[in-house]
Amino acid sequence: MNKKDILELKRRLKKNHCTFTRMCGCYVNSDKEILLTLNETFLNLEEEEFYKYLEIAGKTLSGSLGNNLLELSFPSEQEDAGGKQQFLMGLKESKLKNEALLDTFYHLVIENYDYAGNYLILVFHDAYDVMTRTHDNEELDESEEVYEYLLAAVCPVTLSKPGLGYLETENRIGSRMRDWVVGAPDTGFVFPAFSDRSTDIHSVMYYTKDTKEPHPEFMEFILGCPARQTATEKKTTFTDILTGAISDDRKRERVMYDIHETIQEMIDEKALYAEENQEPDPIPLTSETIQDVLATSKVPEEIASRISASYTEKLASEPPMADQLVDKKLLTSGAHKRREEELMVEVQQLKDELTLIKGEAPDSSECNVIVKVAPEKMEQIHSQIINGKRCIVIPLDENERASVNGDEELF
Repeated sequence: MNKKDILELKRRLKKNHCTFTRMCGCYVNSDKEILLTLNETFLNLEEEEFYKYLEIAGKTLSGSLGNNLLELSFPSEQEDAGGKQQFLMGLKESKLKNEALLDTFYHLVIENYDYAGNYLILVFHDAYDVMTRTHDNEELDESEEVYEYLLAAVCPVTLSKPGLGYLETENRIGSRMRDWVVGAPDTGFVFPAFSDRSTDIHSVMYYTKDTKEPHPEFMEFILGCPARQTATEKKTTFTDILTGAISDDRKRERVMYDIHETIQEMIDEKALYAEENQEPDPIPLTSETIQDVLATSKVPEEIASRISASYTEKLASEPPMADQLVDKKLLTSGAHKRREEELMVEVQQLKDELTLIKGEAPDSSECNVIVKVAPEKMEQIHSQIINGKRCIVIPLDENERASVNGDEELF
């Protein structure tokens, strides 16, 4: 599934476009007990409930691809009889009217989903008549296929915060009653995937709200797919690889900045040559690519070797995209520090322009004469023999000031 596929589905989750046929679900408490079940004809819901459930479904299609949304593929054994893909196919084909299959699905989630509190499991069924499109994206009044799918969401249910409120029956301000509130989905999926505007029974689009902890147990034991890392997890792993390879703090900071800067330059160069109004293709950072990055960044050979070996071990099996790894904050802070270093050099140059002349004062004591010279006058400074002594001559304009022994004097 790509962005266009996801947006096409999401645009339909509106009152006038939604075609959900049925919605089922169950409410589970922290003891993993089912307290109630739902089985509704979706279009018959009360208007307020209709929009709330529609909002939940929409959230399951939100976020960025590769991070909140991961396309998972079924292993061949899961497509055989008794496999998870075959089970989901049966659930879809039942149009959520088979109570036994629904109950099996609920218990599959309850037994494997790692969540401590109360939550609501929701499953929507839809049949989308996919219209034919011309090359300029105009829809024709004829159908390519009917995309029939399930959309599932698992939503945490938490107590509302305590607070004061107006108690109408008592006509006073007092503690308001706390309610159990259904939150935005924490996890969900769309099966089958909708790829290139067509049904893909070999894949499922998985949703996670928390990209740091995406519930790999859901991917593996409920959907039967190998768990995939989110972009956030890959970025964390990459940072850990760089941190672990460089022991010196100051060197680590410099090397990390150089590597991220090189990756960003790769992204910028790709975008520069992309066709107008076209997003550039993502750049996969394979083991070979990361070696090129390290070489371009002039990372010391010993450090580069450690980074490369660790990268191959931890990230090469599913190479992350360049834009998933680049750290914008690190680039900003690194650029700021680079600028500070440049300013320090400039300050030193300005100090060098403060010419120090040591000579003898009338009382025969040493004196220091410090003159700030503008850069354009530096070439005018010259040495000259005066009274038999070699002196440095600095031209001064009228009213220019110099400091003698720390006291400013007008020349």
